[in-house]
Amino acid sequence: MMTEKLQTALNDQLNAELWSSNLYLSMAFHMEKMGYNGLCCKFKKMAQKETDDACEIASYLAKKGCDAKIDKINVAPTDWGTASQVCEHLYKHTVHLAKMTDKLLDIAMEEKDHATKIFLDEFVACQMEEEAMAHDLYKKAKNAGDAGMMIIDAQLHMAHKVMCKCCECKAEKRK
Repeated sequence: MMTEKLQTALNDQLNAELWSSNLYLSMAFHMEKMGYNGLCCKFKKMAQKETDDACEIASYLAKKGCDAKIDKINVAPTDWGTASQVCEHLYKHTVHLAKMTDKLLDIAMEEKDHATKIFLDEFVACQMEEEAMAHDLYKKAKNAGDAGMMIIDAQLHMAHKVMCKCCECKAEKRK
């Protein structure tokens, strides 16, 4: 049986993942408004990943006979500034999420819940990848400046269109 402390921590993480999804969507909508379609697609994909992570946690809780509890999700910011500033916010947020995931893993180990530790190992690995990607994007944005962000955005958009099945990209492929 999973301890109450660990259940609470997993539910806190589940809600943090959902809030992160909203945060990334807010970033995506801001980028779309500014004409950065590549960044918009990147952030929408990241938002979906966070929602998927929340669902994985909820499924894991259910398998362990625990309740997944969706709490009130705070409003995500909407005023992000320049594309470079958005990339900086993204990186800072991924660092924050990595710390949360590490603390969650610490709790699983303190509670000697080996199954949950194994479950969380994948989250830690994924979070490391996300943080590295965000750091790379932040470094590029910082070095490129606002004018160079259009080039970075175009590269992201081209990479996205190759793999994408969203309605906007399908329409562009038909042209």
